[in-house]
Amino acid sequence: MRTRTRAAVSAAAVTALLATSACANVGLVPPPPAEEGMIAEIRMPSEAGGSVQGLLNYNWLSPNATVQSWLFEPLMIRDRFTCEAVPWLATGYEWEQPDRLVMTLREGVEWSDGEPFTADDVVYTFMVGKEYPAADKAGLWGDFFGAPAESVTAQDDHTVVFDFAGAAVPKTDAILQTTKILPEHIYAPHGDPTLFVDEQGIATGPFTPESYNGRRLVLERNENYWNADEIKVQRLSLEGQYDANSGALKLRSGALDLYRGDIPNPNRSVVAPDPENAHFFYPPDATTVLALNTERPVLNDRNFREAFAYALDRDALSQRASFGIMEPASQTMLLLPFQEQDIPEKWRGREFIPYDPDRANELLDAAGYPRGDDGWRVDESGQPLSFVFSVQAGWMDVIAMADVVARNAADVGVQVRMVTTDPNAIEGMQKAGDFDMTVDFVSGGCQRARDLGAKLQSSQISSEQELLLNRARYVDPEIDALVEEWTNTTDDSRTAEIEGRIMDVFMTEFPYIALQYAPSRLIYRTNNAVGWPSDENPYPVDQLIRIAPELRPPGATDAGAAGDAED
Repeated sequence: MRTRTRAAVSAAAVTALLATSACANVGLVPPPPAEEGMIAEIRMPSEAGGSVQGLLNYNWLSPNATVQSWLFEPLMIRDRFTCEAVPWLATGYEWEQPDRLVMTLREGVEWSDGEPFTADDVVYTFMVGKEYPAADKAGLWGDFFGAPAESVTAQDDHTVVFDFAGAAVPKTDAILQTTKILPEHIYAPHGDPTLFVDEQGIATGPFTPESYNGRRLVLERNENYWNADEIKVQRLSLEGQYDANSGALKLRSGALDLYRGDIPNPNRSVVAPDPENAHFFYPPDATTVLALNTERPVLNDRNFREAFAYALDRDALSQRASFGIMEPASQTMLLLPFQEQDIPEKWRGREFIPYDPDRANELLDAAGYPRGDDGWRVDESGQPLSFVFSVQAGWMDVIAMADVVARNAADVGVQVRMVTTDPNAIEGMQKAGDFDMTVDFVSGGCQRARDLGAKLQSSQISSEQELLLNRARYVDPEIDALVEEWTNTTDDSRTAEIEGRIMDVFMTEFPYIALQYAPSRLIYRTNNAVGWPSDENPYPVDQLIRIAPELRPPGATDAGAAGDAED
């Protein structure tokens, strides 16, 4: 695999940037002085939708929530790099059998009003989704990837038991981190929790609400937080809705410390003007793939699909689509280099499909798709190999990818025509199977029976009514049986065997062709705080829910830090 590199940035630093809040808080009351070893304030965009700013509602279940992070917490967080479950409100879990999950909760946790956090809060949060399905964010009570729940009970104050109607192991991560735990004593009296307007924000998280003026939300450090020693930030300030251009401007001026939106070329727009203080970390979050409709003639031929995979210049695609920031993706669909320990031995050193048009031409010839007199290849009936690449209008990176794919295809005698259309129309085409090829994503999660297996499972082929995960419409009864077994086993050795077989399909049958990684974006400044994740010091961006385990003021030392966060 390629060594991870970062595109070079030009020098020309902006000279008059102030390192603290002086320029960033023009017209605002500056934050109080920082305590020793603490960061006074971190500034970031608002998490509330632009159309609902001004309304106060801390309920994370609400689509109009004032804030989604920092207050309510999940049971655990899955480290997408290592697939380790990081303890949070829960310290561990065990599938005693495929239909019973036992969760052990952290002791000594309090809600921010001083009430103890107990198993009753967890039971309430999950059980209320049975009565009010909109609150069932984990899909606990449905049969999507695992049997539905039958009950959630408290064995004692710090043990919760989930019983299911059948095997439900693929629901693990949804239970661990999709659902944030609510305070029963605050929410239960109000019936449907999705309709409750929460103006208090009583939660277990690292911050509590300090003030909100309809635009700017200020959160202050929760002194009684269960992990308070690791929180080096006194206040969070969330204000503003920024597109790529305005977000870049705010970062350059120092008005923001971090930004999670899509700035297409952060090297040029953010880093180059101030390389000492401005940085970004775009780790892979999913694999961007070309989904080929395997129900269509020619596209249903694995030999054609393999040849087409070798015809694509992924380096050129990366340059066009992401300015070379996101690297070509592994055909195993793993997030590399972070998940390289999970590559089956047989595919080590072969996990990336190289750009090799000569091999593509050889494979196409051998598969029986000769070139005609005009240079275009034809099928067995003499019809040109001609396909439509359906692309979402406005998705500029995908349009750039499609252009490269069409040019590469032409080089080996295959006609690919890019057609842009409304994203909703693309979704309708995917439901109906009315397409040749389109861009899709394979999740980089760690519940791989769902994230990888379901992409090949015939029960996950979409219908007119529902868009499901098997966008390539791939069918193989053997794979169906393996994925079904995968969802029903907690045997690690058998799980590894099945996972290896699923990767064999990706590597040899190519229903999806890996293009480049899709990023989890983090752009930040280090003049106010250091210890952000970086290429040199990677850790999951998801852990920012507690403001980064290594975040500290510039110049401060931290024995727990794994390294310098600056790029």
